[in-house]
Amino acid sequence: MASSRIPSVTLSLKQFLQRQKVLGLYRTMLRTIREVPSEHDRKYLRDWAREEFKRNKGATDQDAIRMMVTQANMHLQDLQKSLALARS
Repeated sequence: MASSRIPSVTLSLKQFLQRQKVLGLYRTMLRTIREVPSEHDRKYLRDWAREEFKRNKGATDQDAIRMMVTQANMHLQDLQKSLALARS
């Protein structure tokens, strides 16, 4: 039988919303990485993003998670700025 993707513990509303925010950030980052022109750079960035999110998957401290989300947003903004400069 296939394993269920439903978590074994129920999340609070705050945890659920934070989880949705993190997943949205991850998706946005992967979409942005798809715009990188170099295949080698795309693969490097995609692997880096996946590893970072996977490494921090088990984090439970709300303050630490907020800090990681802030750092990820800064990395995403830097990448978006670099892509915008490369296009112009």
